[in-house]
Amino acid sequence: MSEWRLVREQALAGPEAMAYDEAAARTAANGGPRTVRLYRWRPSTLSLGYRQAPESVDWAACERAGVDVVRRNTGGGGIYHDTYGDVSYSIVAPADEVPGDLLETYELFCEPLFDAFERLGVDARFVDAKRGAIHEPACYLRALHPAHDIVAGDGRKLSGNAQYRREDAVIQHGSITFRSEPERHLDCFATDDVTPGDFSERVTGLTEQNSDLTRREVVETLESALAEWADAEEGEWTDEEVAFAGRRADEKYRSEAWTHDREDPTD
Repeated sequence: MSEWRLVREQALAGPEAMAYDEAAARTAANGGPRTVRLYRWRPSTLSLGYRQAPESVDWAACERAGVDVVRRNTGGGGIYHDTYGDVSYSIVAPADEVPGDLLETYELFCEPLFDAFERLGVDARFVDAKRGAIHEPACYLRALHPAHDIVAGDGRKLSGNAQYRREDAVIQHGSITFRSEPERHLDCFATDDVTPGDFSERVTGLTEQNSDLTRREVVETLESALAEWADAEEGEWTDEEVAFAGRRADEKYRSEAWTHDREDPTD
């Protein structure tokens, strides 16, 4: 039997949020517990896709708004993670314990998300057909793909999910929109071609789908669904993981080389 742990929602700065994915992968690959976790971004953060061009970001606007910028290890476009409006999760397991097929892994790892949406009274599903992009640099406005983009019953995007695979571990993380913030989201990008109305036609949040939901209810429901799916016990980070994540956050995710130029100083 594989041991899984649930790390309940933490408020983390962007560099630490990404560094803990690496810490969890390192632990799982070395025979330690597999991890399901929730986290929120404090301060609000724009996470860039792995190959995203820095010129697509309005750096001055992010600084004025107090929005941090961090680069992910996963592909896709940038995502504005509002401290209140975004709920993020990660699932981390050894590579030899998950399907080798990417689409099969998405289907497996998204099972607890759909379970949670059902419990919350929200109609959600993988988008049934590809849809064209509105603005490529913004993840939520890129082309929708049936493999990993989750939409509400009205067809608008509710959650984006991404994976990266190391030789020894698989990490899937994703963003679930609790409350959509079109203006704040778009202000992070160096474009005037997309309006908040355009954004709202493509993106929705849980509060639009069920106005009775509270953020705490959403978080607790997601935590329960993840724990039941993985048969996970509530756990916490070890001292070694905390130390590793702190070093990795400073050495890699706070570095200009990584954020601007995609050059990993720790590689």
